[in-house]
Amino acid sequence: MKASIYTIIALLAFAANSLFCRMALADGDIDAWRFTVIRLLSAAGCLGVIMTIYTYRLRGQVSNLDTLPNETRSILNDKGSWLSSVSLVVYALCFSIAYTALDTGTGALILFSAVQLTMIGWGIYQKEQLSVVQWVAFLLAVAGFIYLMLPSAAVPSLLAAALMAISGIAWGIYSIRGKSCASPLRATGFNFIRSLMAVPILLLLSMTYLDNAGWDGLYLENFNLDNFLDNFNLNSITVKGILLACASGAIASGIGYSIWYTAMPLLKNTQAAVVQLCVPVLAALLGVVFLSEPLTPRFIMASVIILGAVLVFILNKEKSSKPA
Repeated sequence: MKASIYTIIALLAFAANSLFCRMALADGDIDAWRFTVIRLLSAAGCLGVIMTIYTYRLRGQVSNLDTLPNETRSILNDKGSWLSSVSLVVYALCFSIAYTALDTGTGALILFSAVQLTMIGWGIYQKEQLSVVQWVAFLLAVAGFIYLMLPSAAVPSLLAAALMAISGIAWGIYSIRGKSCASPLRATGFNFIRSLMAVPILLLLSMTYLDNAGWDGLYLENFNLDNFLDNFNLNSITVKGILLACASGAIASGIGYSIWYTAMPLLKNTQAAVVQLCVPVLAALLGVVFLSEPLTPRFIMASVIILGAVLVFILNKEKSSKPA
């Protein structure tokens, strides 16, 4: 029962991340760059507090720090890495920029698809043995992903879709590197803290050439001091935009990841992978309820193809890994 509750809350948090981002950017309450900055800051702050409590409890289990068990010592020594932090920044920034032009469900499906295909592709690169069924499922998932990415009414901008795919690839790389972590919670917390090194750069970019009007803002304008100072003016950011960015960082990312890492030990690896298939569907439903976004036939068909293929791949992998 506890595992189910934790899992449901975590999945809702992941889906809410897409919703918060879309809600903040759709009406121009904040720009993608400063949304990313606030998200990173609030997530780092929230995870910093959670890590401090977690570390205090671990150290409180023994009277002498010199007698810490090796497992606990490994957890306390896990502080992430710079490469993972770079992946995190790329994920967060491309995620925010892409959501200025993608529906909540479409963005979540592209993100999820790119993550899964990256992780499956890494397994293939590492010469992981795949069955015929797994190869067929993988190729179907790729075909569904290509179908979703093709320009259409469901995907307003190929550039936006490509950026969300890059975001998913970055998160896939982050997830692959996270498999070797002694403490995913501490690693993520320290990676978010390291990501704050990118905050001044993001602020500079947002003040220099970001245009809230849309995709024209992605192109570099001739630098003008007056425009620079105008963009520095925080009047272009609403309270709603700031609150949604904080919710995305502190609640959906910080608390959401913490709850997910609490649920992970209570789930089998296959269960953890399969339940994540619900995230794009949940995100799409939240978009329909809160933003009145339509569920297009293209999105539904792509969802069935991609999620069904990934589900078959995961279940077949679990079956083939069992001893004869």
